[in-house]
Amino acid sequence: MDNTSSDVLPALPSVRVNPEADWGPSDFDVRHTFSGGITYSLPRWTLEPVWSAIANGWSLDSVFVVRSGLPVNVLTGTTAFGVSSALRPDVVPGVPLYLDDSTVPGGQRFNRAAFVGPPLDASGNPQRQGTLGRNGLRGFAMSQVDLAVRRDVPLGRGTSLQFRVEAFNLFNATSFGPPTNTLTSGLFGEATRTLSSSLGVGGVAGGGLSPLYQVGGPRSVQLAVRFQF
Repeated sequence: MDNTSSDVLPALPSVRVNPEADWGPSDFDVRHTFSGGITYSLPRWTLEPVWSAIANGWSLDSVFVVRSGLPVNVLTGTTAFGVSSALRPDVVPGVPLYLDDSTVPGGQRFNRAAFVGPPLDASGNPQRQGTLGRNGLRGFAMSQVDLAVRRDVPLGRGTSLQFRVEAFNLFNATSFGPPTNTLTSGLFGEATRTLSSSLGVGGVAGGGLSPLYQVGGPRSVQLAVRFQF
């Protein structure tokens, strides 16, 4: 929990809006996660030399993760006190925050009808921050299984070659990034990117991380050869 997770995000002036209203889940808060890794070396077989060379030395490695969704901070999309992208809406009582919708990615979206802008004063500025808490909604959960099949070939004198086939997101499970969080957007409440793309926002050139090395992307396979000594 914190009242800001970054020192570059816009914030409303504390003389106008109580900063304690921003106390909420951190941007990187994941409430539930289960992950692990397994390595299994296949039993060795006593066979003819040729068949033994083919059948022995194989191993399997797997890494898996299942976790709940990241927080989403819903904003009105309007400017308040000269600051944009900082004003949250009020919650409409009795209206569901989420809607099941088979026409959108992930089959679920935020309900636009559940939010309305806070009341304004004579100058057009909000009288307070919206009643929806900071990071008050959640995006999509994710799950992924990675698998590697490898074989070590002894070369003698403590050296060996390792051949690997690695599959990331083995079952090609679809994981979406956080839904659009701005009420003024025509795509409000809908996911528009995979999780890997959203985690790599900006790419390497923009100071982000490459989606190629993030979880939540489509299945990918790579081959590797390593000399061990």
